Amino acid sequence: MPTAVMSSSLLADFERYLRHQRGLSENTVRAYHGDLMHLAAFVAAVSGESVDIDEALEGATLGDLRSWLAAMSTDGLSRTTLARRGAACRAFYMWAADAGRVDSNPALRLASARPSVTVPTVISADDVGTLLEVAERRCDDGNAIHVRDWAVAELLYATGMRVGELAGLDIRDVDLEQRLVRVLGKGAKERVVPFGVPAKRAITQWLESGRPLLVRPDTDGALFLGQRGRRVDQRQVRAAIHGLCQLAGVDDIAPHGLRHTAATHLLTGGSDLRSVQEVLGHASLTTTQRYTHVSAERLRATYQLAHPRA
Repeated sequence: MPTAVMSSSLLADFERYLRHQRGLSENTVRAYHGDLMHLAAFVAAVSGESVDIDEALEGATLGDLRSWLAAMSTDGLSRTTLARRGAACRAFYMWAADAGRVDSNPALRLASARPSVTVPTVISADDVGTLLEVAERRCDDGNAIHVRDWAVAELLYATGMRVGELAGLDIRDVDLEQRLVRVLGKGAKERVVPFGVPAKRAITQWLESGRPLLVRPDTDGALFLGQRGRRVDQRQVRAAIHGLCQLAGVDDIAPHGLRHTAATHLLTGGSDLRSVQEVLGHASLTTTQRYTHVSAERLRATYQLAHPRA
């Protein structure tokens, strides 16, 4: 079966545009690259000729794009994956048409599946309390990593930030006096998020008695460090939260689950959607609205347990 060759100046230029002009994350850039490589291979296979990636993408028609999405749907790909691949396709051809790299935009009338709305996994306020209490008690042994994990867990829940955002924090981003943290989110957009007294206490202990034990001569200004004195990575943060869940005996949850949990608890506590949107750094209010489903489900469960005529 004919396929597109692996090199592409067109995709390389598109990736530079995504990184430097749209400020998208490396994960998104890699995903879009893979989606467009898949499209190029499909178009080459349909044409029955051996063409390179640029030729395949430049020659794709609206019919090709629709057939591509239909074939993936038949193969059983999720609506979420189909929606992302459709978005990658539309973003690419909009850029290519504006840059004069293609004669016309074949994706202009391309419709794709909307991602399925999933209810985020959250844990109760009691379970969060247990998790954080266990994290704090574990610091009694003076282990710097245990102090770090407590501060990480407190800050994740207090702010609802993404794990990548937390790993990218520098000391200068935290204002302990005002209890504010400056977060660099998706699209290189900054936001300032408040945090509470428990998180301040944990961060203070980390800065005073934990971080100094790990700092090395070549350590930069990173807020959270790993065992070797380098900036903590996302994998280490995930392992820390999973480990704390196990120690606390609560349902296992990832750092992103703490983000979902924080958002849900804010809404349940009476916060409005716009405020939660600002805290989480969502570009669209629609993304924030999914947490209302969680609040509604919790309300329904409470109602059924408590009301005699439920």
